[in-house]
Amino acid sequence: MTDSEVKAATSDSTAGKMIFQPILEDGVFRFDCSANDREAVYPSLSFINNKSRDALVMSNKTPSYIPSFECRLGQQIVKLEFPAGTSFYGTGEVSGQLERTGKRVFTWNTDAWGYGPETTSLYQSHPWVLAVLPNGEALGILADTTRRWTVFMPPKWSLGYHQCRWSYDSQERVLEERFPDPKSLVKDLHNIGFKAIWMLDPGIKHEEGYFVYDSGSKHDVWIQKADGKPFVGDVWPGPCVFPDFTQSKARAWWANLVKDFISNGVDGIWNDMNEPAIFKTVTKTMPESNIHRGDNELGGCQSHAHYHNVYGMLMARSTYEGMGLADRRKRPFVLTRAGFIGSQRYAATWTGDNLSNWEHLQMSISMMLQLGARCTLSARILILPEAQGGKSQETIVHINRASFEVVLFPLCLWKKDGRLDITVTMGLSGQPLSGPDIGGFAGNATPKLFGRWLGFGAMFPFCRGHSETGTIDHEPWSFGKEKVLSLILRHAGSEFKFGLQRSRLPNKVSG
Repeated sequence: MTDSEVKAATSDSTAGKMIFQPILEDGVFRFDCSANDREAVYPSLSFINNKSRDALVMSNKTPSYIPSFECRLGQQIVKLEFPAGTSFYGTGEVSGQLERTGKRVFTWNTDAWGYGPETTSLYQSHPWVLAVLPNGEALGILADTTRRWTVFMPPKWSLGYHQCRWSYDSQERVLEERFPDPKSLVKDLHNIGFKAIWMLDPGIKHEEGYFVYDSGSKHDVWIQKADGKPFVGDVWPGPCVFPDFTQSKARAWWANLVKDFISNGVDGIWNDMNEPAIFKTVTKTMPESNIHRGDNELGGCQSHAHYHNVYGMLMARSTYEGMGLADRRKRPFVLTRAGFIGSQRYAATWTGDNLSNWEHLQMSISMMLQLGARCTLSARILILPEAQGGKSQETIVHINRASFEVVLFPLCLWKKDGRLDITVTMGLSGQPLSGPDIGGFAGNATPKLFGRWLGFGAMFPFCRGHSETGTIDHEPWSFGKEKVLSLILRHAGSEFKFGLQRSRLPNKVSG
């Protein structure tokens, strides 16, 4: 069937085969339900240049697999049929085993403290699946972006070991005013060889007289309720308002605050609670009816349901840009809990609030492979942009007996004959700098558990120990000399990793 015949058959249909168009480069295909849908899709949020998805090319190739679609009860269902015996991997930041055959994932960024192996939604969304066919061919379903890009080069020090805790409180250091002289604090840390990463959450205390709140209100940057008033939700400071990072003016406002913040000598910034997490709600987030007044190139004014999964990525982008404004000679380091495909351009990530037990150690290995394993595939790609016009954003991809539920179009499909090569470097989901909380965030690690975890963690792209308040000391030196040896191995390896990355990335000082 020719391309024009496919268009005629499906342009006004609610079910049928999808139409396709070669784009970007030879072997890459974009799929839509109809020609009308092709004209009315939402802009891409994952491409560096969101117009790239619309760049048509001349090609005589046809895709090996053509998805079918059905619009039913407000849902847009996409189906792909693969041979029996196909194995499935991917789906990004998920817990459980590396192979995802028969698993279901809901891509809805969620504050998931103490997640388990069957948890279906975590902090980030990576709506894609990698299939390995019985004949050895590799086939993938990937969200939105398929082109190669230059990943951000982190500062050299960030490839070493990170030590964190909620929180390092002592009577001597925490008085009525916690940090009266932050510049001196950072200077003292620098003098003894430490780098300082400070946390910035999106929630801004709702309090007149607080300069950040007053400035944001003046610039009209807050997310709004359906009635047009700023949304107020509880997080750590109490009642808070939230920047609307879908607006360029809000991102610029935040970036300039970050620029000033960096003047304290801060080396990196950690964005947490940016799913966004909200206390005292069943959903753990803000109402889906909230309004984002987004830039036209991002999709314009939409409900929170539309922008929820990319909120954390857009915050990380703004933070990254603010660090660049502070000193363009240095490579920024941003760590984000929430993300989406494409957030690796701006930030490292970790797997959230895990537990101090052997099950979570085991899960951390497969999660790192999902986030941080390299997949050397050339692309034959199918891109299915997210349709407008009242259709649900939810997509259900049925593959054999497995069902993968994906919240955001578009999807992509690629295949290559031959071997699948996996190493812990670039990312099954394109997240090269990622890792778990070594030793577990919640609970008390035993010396044996911590030692085993640190042994694995020394090889993870992002290596950090972190624990919550009220737990025993989780620093490596608290458990004995053997654990410190793992850190020596880590720092020796970081020289090699930095050299590999620098050999193919733009030059900047390491920071």
